[in-house]
Amino acid sequence: MELSGVKLTILLVDDERDFARGLQRLIVRKFPDFEVLLAHTGEAALDVLKSTHVDIMLTDMLMPGMTGMDLLPLALEQRPDLSMVMLTAHGTIELAVQAVKQGAYDFLTKPVEPAELFRVVAKSQERATLMNENRLLKEQVRSFSTSGELIGESPAMQQLKLSIQAVAHSDYTVLVRGESGTGKEMVARMIHQLSPRTKKNFLSINCPAIPEQLLESELFGYVKGAFTGADKDHKGLFATTDGGTLHLDEIGDISFKVQTKLLRVLQEGEIRPVGANHNEQVDVRVVASTNQELEKRIQDKAFREDLYYRLNVLTVTIPPLRERVTDIPLLTHHFLRQSCNEMGLAEKGIESDVLTYLSTKQWHGNVRELQNYVRRLTVFCSGNTVDMSVVRLVDTGTSSTVVANESGLSGFIQYKEAKSTVIDEFTQAYVSDLLKSTRGNISEAARVSGLSRVALQKILARLMMDAATFR
Repeated sequence: MELSGVKLTILLVDDERDFARGLQRLIVRKFPDFEVLLAHTGEAALDVLKSTHVDIMLTDMLMPGMTGMDLLPLALEQRPDLSMVMLTAHGTIELAVQAVKQGAYDFLTKPVEPAELFRVVAKSQERATLMNENRLLKEQVRSFSTSGELIGESPAMQQLKLSIQAVAHSDYTVLVRGESGTGKEMVARMIHQLSPRTKKNFLSINCPAIPEQLLESELFGYVKGAFTGADKDHKGLFATTDGGTLHLDEIGDISFKVQTKLLRVLQEGEIRPVGANHNEQVDVRVVASTNQELEKRIQDKAFREDLYYRLNVLTVTIPPLRERVTDIPLLTHHFLRQSCNEMGLAEKGIESDVLTYLSTKQWHGNVRELQNYVRRLTVFCSGNTVDMSVVRLVDTGTSSTVVANESGLSGFIQYKEAKSTVIDEFTQAYVSDLLKSTRGNISEAARVSGLSRVALQKILARLMMDAATFR
């Protein structure tokens, strides 16, 4: 079997040479793609592990010198992801169970039945394949993290990377389009890093986050005395970014007044600070981004058509997460590693069924929602590996059903109340993420969620949530 060009290898360890060769023949006939190696002592097995990538090891429990129990911790120390299967006589099954508790994957009893041998080897093969996939994913994540690249290898992401490379080398204005949470600022930053301006400043501003009356002075600066409190000249972001790249996020939300002044910058390459009586030349590349349909904003007379054409010289469209589902395992590994670093924790692993589950979820908030979800998994994972029990805890808020009774001991509230609490917590979290992704637009939120507008408004009223706070 091939996995990304790597052939799976199995090592048989038994001091009975004929028995070991017999197992070798059986396995090769059933699994012709395996490379099956032999070792007849524990010491020899450790030497093989040092020089060869072994995925599965079958080892006898009772051998002269180093026993299988002695070999187990030493082998796992060299190869923590090794799938070890212990071979034991009927009289030592308890010992084999103990070995499983100490890290062995499974055990077989002697004499070995071929059908049972094939079943255990097939299970070990499946685990080894998943472990190899996880290892390769981690290697890719480390590679992406060091290089600062966008994470993803899906066809949609490959196309996005090609688009970024294509537009980066020119000096034209770029419009980055994509749903909320897809990573528009990261794309803008990559365009800058790959451009000839990479050694100059890159600044990013979220336009709706600044009150309309302040946005103009923040972008273009002001002179002393321009308004109350302006006790000295202030350089705006355009002047500060001279020679570099300015990212204007959510460009569709700026006022007409600011749109007009921005148009002058794009047309003439000059700005006029608030209160000034002269213009200043600037050399700034603008990368604008939006999750809105600017064409619709133009029809609604909320966005200048001439500014739209100035901004939309080059366009980069970021795919939503639903169009790059195969990237979810890679993104999850990256965010898990990142979250552990943020919290000062040792790196955690993640089980394959969790990755499968995450790949089937709907991510209306796209990559940002996935990142926040993985942060919650990291917080609630008390062990070294994120498994489905952690997912259930995060999804249902089970921990909130436990309360202190009058004696100070932990007890459980009644089932109906617990169920109601969990449902309310889920609904509040879901609706919050939904409104964030739709920027408080009730109609859009209803369409995305499959709820009627009336039903969504009733939920908001019951939870005392105001959609306006998400705009």
